[in-house]
This record gives sequence, structure tokens and C-alpha cells, in this order.
Amino acid sequence: MRLLLKPLTIFILFILSISNVFATEVTIYLTRHGKTMFNTVHRAQGWSDTPLTQAGIDVAQQLGRGLKGTPFIAVYSSDLGRARQTARVILNAQGDTTNPVIEMPGLRESCFGIYEGDLDPNMWNPAAKHLGYASSDALMAEFSAGKVNISKMIDAIAAVDTINMAENYVTVRDRMKTSLKTIAESAQKQGGGDVLIVSHGVAISALLNEMTDKPIDTPPANASVSKIRYTSDGKFIVESINDMSYVEKGK
Repeated sequence: MRLLLKPLTIFILFILSISNVFATEVTIYLTRHGKTMFNTVHRAQGWSDTPLTQAGIDVAQQLGRGLKGTPFIAVYSSDLGRARQTARVILNAQGDTTNPVIEMPGLRESCFGIYEGDLDPNMWNPAAKHLGYASSDALMAEFSAGKVNISKMIDAIAAVDTINMAENYVTVRDRMKTSLKTIAESAQKQGGGDVLIVSHGVAISALLNEMTDKPIDTPPANASVSKIRYTSDGKFIVESINDMSYVEKGK
């Protein structure tokens, strides 16, 4: 016996199905930590860690105020102190006292091996020469012009690291992709919503390099937001990169 559905019933079922699709979408707000002491004195800071400066705290607070209308269903950071501190400052500025910060080692910055804590030129000059450039300034100019991919820059550091601890591009990219997928799927199981992730400059660049057609030619600014949508059918769509409008809104 065929079951006939009334037009109103069909319409209601249609609306419910559409609502379910939208409910399972996830929007990820991926941000870089606030400015730190090593950022200020221009030293390589990968797995090594220094606390936020007052300027770093201020910009994280501005970001939090700019995100006040965005209730997060989950908040993640790397397991490095500067990322964890940034996440907590953002939440406090939002007035969110209930969300825990979930730490994930996969969201860490790239490891720079022997160059950890050294002055930036002492790392980037050898890397530049490995790639055939006269200096780090020449390399950075080519990077800004979109002529050198971030993958080559990360691999160059790994190649000149004499203790073989620096991570190569594929390692950083893959652990970031795995972390992002885990976070997105977890949020989707909760019914979808907005998620905050606090990570690091080079690691974010490695991730986004794989997700967009446009070359990554600018390091993400401290507290900038790259917005990524995870669709109900499991696809990542990058909606914005290095967006400082939330910080400006929170000033």
C-alpha cells in the first residue's frame, strides 16, 4: 500500500532537511597568537616559547571584543603557552567564562631545530643561500612577490639545520591538516557552529597553502583571522585570509 504525503507534510520535511544541512556546517576562525617577546626582538620562535608582550595581550583583547557576537561551541590552541594565553585572553574579552581551551600538539608552530631562539637573520640567511639567494632580504622580497612558495622556505630551514630537528613542510602541513579535520568533524557531531583555533604563523601558512589557489605571500599578522568553512559534505572552503577587521572592530 502506497503512503501518500500531504503537501504540507512534504514542505515540513523539506524545511527540516534544509535546516539539518545548515546546522552541520562548521565555521572555523583560525587566528595567530598575539605578539610575544621573541617576536619583538626578532628571534626564531617555533617550539621554543615566550609569553605575550603587553602589545600581544592588547591585540588579543581587541580580537576578543571584535568577536563578541560570535559564540564558539569549542576553542582550541596549540600546546605552546603563547597560543594558550592568546585563546584565554580572547575568551575573557568576549565575556566567555565557560569554554575550556583544548590544547592540540598538532597545531604547534614549525620546529626550527638548532635555530630555535636565535636571531632571525641567523636562520633565514643560510636558508636563503640554500635556495640560491644572496640574503634573507632577497628571499623575503621574492616571497612577498609570490615567487617563492612557503613550502620551499620551510624545507630550506630543515635542509640547513645541522641537528636534523627542524620540521619539513610536509610534516607541518600534514599535522595541521589532521588537526583541522579532527576539530571540524568533532564540531559537526555537535550539530555545527563556530570554532576558534589559535595557532602560529608558519604553521597557518603551511595549512592555507594547501587550501587555496592564491600563493601565500604574507605571513599572518598577530591576531589576524583566516575563516574556513567546513561544509556538511566534508569540504573545506577558505573564506578569508589574514583578516584584521575583527581587531579593528574591537579597538
